[in-house]
Amino acid sequence: MPKRILYVEDNLHNKRLVRKILQSRGYEVLEAEDGHTGVEMAMSELPDLILMDINIPGLDGIEATRMIKAYQQTAHIPIIALTANAMRGDRERFISAGCDDYLPKPISTADLLALVKQYLSE
Repeated sequence: MPKRILYVEDNLHNKRLVRKILQSRGYEVLEAEDGHTGVEMAMSELPDLILMDINIPGLDGIEATRMIKAYQQTAHIPIIALTANAMRGDRERFISAGCDDYLPKPISTADLLALVKQYLSE
């Protein structure tokens, strides 16, 4: 059974790119376009990993992460922030919000796959 990854992202180009990278490696990719949908899907689908954009409409990625980590049934799911926010202190801010790791955009295919493998224990 393939590992399931939820990608919360509103940019169509980014979604296509990450979906192509992950599906070509055998992962099942679930997608949400905003924070509210991402939280709902995390709770209903219980993915193995979540890739979270920070700048998404409505509920931003930081608040969505906090909500996911606050629920007992989803608190264990690793969340990697994928974001163009690469200013000093951003990584620490995302980690303190509950993200397990951080990958700046534009993403490197090798870095993305290495992090995914690390968190899915492959």
